[in-house]
Amino acid sequence: MSKLIRRFLRNEAGATAIEYGLIAALVAVASITALDSFGQSLIATFETVSNHLG
Repeated sequence: MSKLIRRFLRNEAGATAIEYGLIAALVAVASITALDSFGQSLIATFETVSNHLG
């Protein structure tokens, strides 16, 4: 029984998966934020072009 507990405590596969999940979540949030600000800038550019065209 103690071997099972020691092996369980040494197993870091779950921690690694959680770390990768957190990194993926951080990348997703950064991407959404960047695309949102880029989208607002793009909308403003198209509105400026539209206003100049007529």
